[in-house]
Amino acid sequence: MRTLLLCLAISVTLTACSAQDWRTARRDSAGIAPSPATVREAVLQVYGADAWGWRGWFAIHTWIAAKPADAAAYTVYEVVGWRLRRGLPVVRIEQDLPDRYWYGERPRLIKELRGTEAERLIAGVDRAARSYPWPDRYQAFPGPNSNTFIAWIGRQVPELALELPFSAIGSGYIDTRSQ
Repeated sequence: MRTLLLCLAISVTLTACSAQDWRTARRDSAGIAPSPATVREAVLQVYGADAWGWRGWFAIHTWIAAKPADAAAYTVYEVVGWRLRRGLPVVRIEQDLPDRYWYGERPRLIKELRGTEAERLIAGVDRAARSYPWPDRYQAFPGPNSNTFIAWIGRQVPELALELPFSAIGSGYIDTRSQ
């Protein structure tokens, strides 16, 4: 009987977590990033937000937002796994809101650099993102995934001194097939 009740409780909990529709989930700005209209200096930010659905109990999704000095918009660098189903590379590099809610989950700032230090690193972040070795692969666990991508950028640009939290599952991914 206890096993049946436990299974029922888990089922109800998982159903409640998936009740939100990703198509209608919040995707607006969280108001964390400085506006390019008022802040002229370069800004480089790393964000994380709980992963979609039940995965958010354990893991986060991470991305980087960059705005060079005097730029009118941010460029967002991230990996999105479901792009593969559309025949697209998982790497997404586009002008976008830097601090967008991740399908209903409020982002949190993991790292921020501003001014000349940020300006100096933005080109390296862009190069690293464009040289990501797994643009057509995605696996939630053990990787490569969105956290693998951000960790890759951090290793290619060590001056970023990026330390991802433990919940950035996949950040330590190593492709053993190439070894």
